[in-house]
Amino acid sequence: MRISFQSIERLADTGRQDHIRLEPNTVHLWGIELDGSQHCLERCTGWLDEVERHRAARLVREDIRQRYVLAHGGLRAVLSRYLGVDPNVVALDRSATGKPFLTRELRDQSAITFNLSHAHDHALIAVSKAQEVGVDLEFVRADVEVANLSKRFFTLSEHTAIMQAPKEQRATRFFRYWVAKEALLKAQGIGLRGLPDCEIFLEADGVDGEVRARLGAQFPNTLRVRLLPCEKGWEAAVAAQRLDSVHQCGLEQQ
Repeated sequence: MRISFQSIERLADTGRQDHIRLEPNTVHLWGIELDGSQHCLERCTGWLDEVERHRAARLVREDIRQRYVLAHGGLRAVLSRYLGVDPNVVALDRSATGKPFLTRELRDQSAITFNLSHAHDHALIAVSKAQEVGVDLEFVRADVEVANLSKRFFTLSEHTAIMQAPKEQRATRFFRYWVAKEALLKAQGIGLRGLPDCEIFLEADGVDGEVRARLGAQFPNTLRVRLLPCEKGWEAAVAAQRLDSVHQCGLEQQ
């Protein structure tokens, strides 16, 4: 399975609202290209809640603000297909650490959980049922100070593994560790303070498979994490208690 990205234009077209069934403990992944028209942008803006609109308004750069709106509008469009409602009816609450989740009424009715990650002009959404899920997507940037960041935020074994890679591969390996750790943190609903409390062991540079992780006391739940193959220059991972059934979704697959 290689993650592909579909245009937000098709996803935001509410003229097609087929209901999607989701079995418990299954994970569906939606890749989105944040390339919407002005009409699409206005539609997505109308679906956001007050918290999201306030956050969008605080973003200085126009391109970043538009991508934020399209990503969060795309999330509403995806969730609406599982809930059987219009995107503007999808209501969210947020935990103390900022993790969004469906309001109690919607969650009690559906048991749907989700997580969103967006970077540059791409977004990745994970949807599951009856289990918490976390997802992370990152663009591999060559200008990242790999040595300093990995030494500061990662465990000694992770930092050593990254620095042992050929210089031209270190950025990719750094982000591979990063997405795996971030997916675990987001599934658990804790922030970056939990980075030292999860340790990733990559036995090979290949992706599209589950990797071994050691979780500390900040992770009361048993979680698994899987790297996801993407197009060149991107890294992604998904985490949940059960990852036996992970599927890429898109409108063409319904």
